[in-house]
Amino acid sequence: FCRHTSPEKFYIEACDDGANDVLVIDRVSTEMTLAAKKDIPPSSVTRPICGIMGTIRLVAGMYLIIITKKKKVGDLFGHNIWKATEFDIISYKKTVLHLTDNQMQDNKCFLAMLNNVLNTDGFYFATNYDLTHSLQRLSNTSPEFQEMSLLERADQRFVWNGHLLREFTAQPELHKFAFPVLHGYIVVKSCCINGKYFDWVIISRRSCFRAGVRYYVRGIDSEGHAANFVETEQIVQYSGSKASFVQTRGSMPFFWSQRPNLKYKPKPQISKTVNHMDGFQRHFDSQIISYGKQVVLNLINQKGSENPLEQAFAKMVTSLGNGMVKYIAFDFHKECSQMRWERLQILVDRVAEMQDEFGYFMVDSDGKVLMQQEGTFRSNCMDCLDRTNVIQSLLARRSLQSQLQRLGVLHAGQRIEEQDDFENIYKNAWADNANACAKQYAGTGALKTDFTRTGKRTQWGLVMDGWNSMIRYYKNNFSDGFRQDSIDLFLGNYAVDEADSSTPLHVQKDWKFLTLPIIMVVAFSMCIICLLMAGDTWTETLAYVLFWGTASIGTAAIILFNGNEFVDTPKLVQKEKMD
Repeated sequence: FCRHTSPEKFYIEACDDGANDVLVIDRVSTEMTLAAKKDIPPSSVTRPICGIMGTIRLVAGMYLIIITKKKKVGDLFGHNIWKATEFDIISYKKTVLHLTDNQMQDNKCFLAMLNNVLNTDGFYFATNYDLTHSLQRLSNTSPEFQEMSLLERADQRFVWNGHLLREFTAQPELHKFAFPVLHGYIVVKSCCINGKYFDWVIISRRSCFRAGVRYYVRGIDSEGHAANFVETEQIVQYSGSKASFVQTRGSMPFFWSQRPNLKYKPKPQISKTVNHMDGFQRHFDSQIISYGKQVVLNLINQKGSENPLEQAFAKMVTSLGNGMVKYIAFDFHKECSQMRWERLQILVDRVAEMQDEFGYFMVDSDGKVLMQQEGTFRSNCMDCLDRTNVIQSLLARRSLQSQLQRLGVLHAGQRIEEQDDFENIYKNAWADNANACAKQYAGTGALKTDFTRTGKRTQWGLVMDGWNSMIRYYKNNFSDGFRQDSIDLFLGNYAVDEADSSTPLHVQKDWKFLTLPIIMVVAFSMCIICLLMAGDTWTETLAYVLFWGTASIGTAAIILFNGNEFVDTPKLVQKEKMD
């Protein structure tokens, strides 16, 4: 595309061969219409762009969000897959002088929120292929579905710019100027085993329903949408034949929370005021419709603060009484303690029969469907990140082993693990998938990726896990409120009203928020000074150190006791949504 800007209008010109349509956006009325290339004024300023994310209303009025740079990920069945790498947010209004100082500050804050989301790595799109659906879903569609635009036919769970494109969606003639953007991770690799070349692909699709950050969005909402829900599809293409294996991950699907409070691991709370089974049943009803039979792999600890969650999940599956849902609990940390990572094979062996029963999707070079996947593994740990990704990579490898043998890439008796070049590609791609999902939800790279990359736990891996855990602690307590607000604004969970003179951004902090940390820092500093600059007698020095030490420890204790008042909390969306 090319964007032509005049004082009154934006002109978005399609630069494909034979394309004559131009999208015209009126900067005053905000109306969108189609015109011809001859209508573009010669005096307009022209810039090349890669696509349109959509439009959004902020305090200063409407803004156009465009993709300015893209990077090719690879080819999928002859279609280019792109990663959006840079964006621009352009105001319809030519000036913000009509705003008050407070409004200008709010507008700047909202723009910073949008940039916060756009700068989170992992936005992907294709202009002529539907990335939001799995191969199996695409094969089970009607000719009418195939004729629909990408915008109409997309799976709305995975369209991250759905809210931004609402004005495009309402006008079918504009659909060709917009396309769904996925958030998650995509890797496309050309691989070779036994001299046979094949394409190997991972697509992780993050749901935009109940989206958010680690501690502020847990469990499900009343519609049954689970937090951090990700559909991961592994695809193989060889000599025209295609195979696909789908897995899902998502927060435990009942009403629970784990709000940050300055403690390293806040205690999870199960809601006592709601009927869990309504949302629980809705969640699994929708999963069964989308994926068939469900095997839940719950990887959380069966002791300590996580134990009540495991017991509640098991009890609810029993109460559900649905033969399509099977529950398996596996205490990942206990089983793999003291670096005994080979014990993960216990779980893989335990579910092997079910995995064989579910199968995978396969279609030959003539388009004939040879196999359908009859069910999925729904894995979860607390965050559905680190432990979950390790297990998913092992199940995906087992499926891939069968697929490559059936396609004739692997000879009888050959194992994927023995193919050093491909095994290296496989492990690194799954570790990169873990990092992408973790950065989007927890704010840092994943833990335990040394096992995914190398097949064993390493001392350096433990050091990196410690570093990432420290960064997670800081972000989860002191910057995730802003990140949650950013996601809610981007996805339309919060709408800015131009006419409203005040926004929820102006929340007055309690006096304790500033006073107590200052007292703690001063007291701790005085304690150190007293140690370095000893008094005339040791008793005098000891008295000063004890006084200032007690003051700093006492203040720290008060801060920890009131921890939830010192963390960065979301301001835009009502509290009940967070709970």
